[in-house]
Amino acid sequence: MRRSGVREQHPSDAGDVMTEDQNEPRSGGLSRRAVLTTMGALPVITAASVVGASEAAAATAVIDPATQRQTIRGFGGMAHAAWIGDLTAAQRETAFGTGEGRLGFSVLRIPVPESSADFSRDLATARRAAELGVLVFASPWNPPASMIETFTRGSQTNAKRLRYNAYAAYAQHLNDFTTHLRNNGVNLYAISVQNEPDYAHDWTWWTAAEMLRFLRENAGSISTRVIAPESFQYVKSMSDPILNDATALANVDVIGAHLYGTSYANFPYPLFQQRGAGKELWMTEVYYPNSSDSADLWPQALDVGEHIHRAMVDAEFQMYVWWYIRRGYGPMREDGTVSKRGAMMAHYARFVRPGSVRIAATATPASNVYVSAYRNGTTVVIVAVNKNTSAVSQQFTISGSTATSASSWVTDANRTVAPQGATAMTNGSLTVSLPARSITTFVTNAGPVPSPTPTPSPSGGTGQFRVAYTMNAWNNGFTANISITNTGTSPVNGWTLVFTLPSGQTITSGWNATYSPTSGQVSARNVSHNATLAPGATIDVGFQATHTGNTAEPGAFTLNGVACTVI
Repeated sequence: MRRSGVREQHPSDAGDVMTEDQNEPRSGGLSRRAVLTTMGALPVITAASVVGASEAAAATAVIDPATQRQTIRGFGGMAHAAWIGDLTAAQRETAFGTGEGRLGFSVLRIPVPESSADFSRDLATARRAAELGVLVFASPWNPPASMIETFTRGSQTNAKRLRYNAYAAYAQHLNDFTTHLRNNGVNLYAISVQNEPDYAHDWTWWTAAEMLRFLRENAGSISTRVIAPESFQYVKSMSDPILNDATALANVDVIGAHLYGTSYANFPYPLFQQRGAGKELWMTEVYYPNSSDSADLWPQALDVGEHIHRAMVDAEFQMYVWWYIRRGYGPMREDGTVSKRGAMMAHYARFVRPGSVRIAATATPASNVYVSAYRNGTTVVIVAVNKNTSAVSQQFTISGSTATSASSWVTDANRTVAPQGATAMTNGSLTVSLPARSITTFVTNAGPVPSPTPTPSPSGGTGQFRVAYTMNAWNNGFTANISITNTGTSPVNGWTLVFTLPSGQTITSGWNATYSPTSGQVSARNVSHNATLAPGATIDVGFQATHTGNTAEPGAFTLNGVACTVI
């Protein structure tokens, strides 16, 4: 989100420290420090304090696979060839591979160039990511120059904004980029309206009202999913108007946000939980806690582990995306190897794969211990962060499970995502010593565990539900969007949509529902935020899949055992 050659220091970074490539003048001669003064005081991020003590037992962390939260879309980072050079072929494998020494990223963010002449600039990395099943989305910094006008914004006399009479042309520009990528082997999952419209001294400003107008009048013509508003600090006054406007919200698929300087107290978003049914919530850019320190500084890197935990548990984001993938303060060192900050991301990204569902877990069984858990079929993943200066004896119990062992990986001062072998479990429980200042990921096959039981609609009847199935296929894969409408007069509280995938098709990831199994007759079950389907309401779910040449569509659907009308 920064300028070329800039070490991307946000004014929210601790102490507002300036380094040799941070203190450049911004547009209008404003330095970042001047911008801080202009915008007013922002919260300063500092590392959380840690408590030193002899090893102590924490309360049992109870994991409940039957209590589902959000569906996870993935973890990833940004590639920006124009500003810092492209990833090498080997670095792409490190970024998107899931084996030892890899980051396991399942998401790639790329820029939307201003000029169509540059549309292929990030294509090599995007194409390799797509080949590996990675979700690719894009964000623009500026529209084409011909669509921009300048204006005075405070002390900035050359501020840029999109002309109102160019809104339709801009939507077409986004479509042109989407089409170019599709024609070159990359099925762009979603596209943003604007990167950080509220922190745009070096790019294009948008007010909340301008964003709302574009979404209402023009976003409906965009050919892929739409992300907005990507506020730099999760400023709710940028996204509240979207959630409060039915027309704008209908044209948005993802509420995107950045977390620069956002306090943990501001991570929850009650309005999204109230009005965001059928939409997704993504964290589309951050670096943390700063861009001035080495990514290998320890135990500071452990702060990233807690930050991801908070983003998943407190904010209930479905995605977590770092800024540059390869950078001295980022997940991949400049030499192409995984850093300590990268290890924090790998503890989630390698094991919590797209389509996993966060499940209920005791989030803080002890002071400075943070636990989150995820389920994908019968696999349960537990990530535990211990920020204490001493080890903690921690028991984990998976409700309803008879698992007998769990594999684990640990990162601390001396180890980096190091495999630890298997630990015995008894009746779904294990007790381990979490090392001082460490993060540990546990993976177990929990076996059959209870699932939420959908409540059938009282009125029932054939034709109460309508399904629209839209497929977007390429050489060996496709995405499918399924719109489900309740055409009856009674609400549905909890639902399961059943359909049969044609031979050779296999789901690799999904959103807004949990899918099991991944081929043959598939059951798509609601997640927490879309369990209720009111009369006349429509929700969108979907998945990405591979195919072996057969791109036929399912012929029939049932919802809670009731046959659906297919359109």
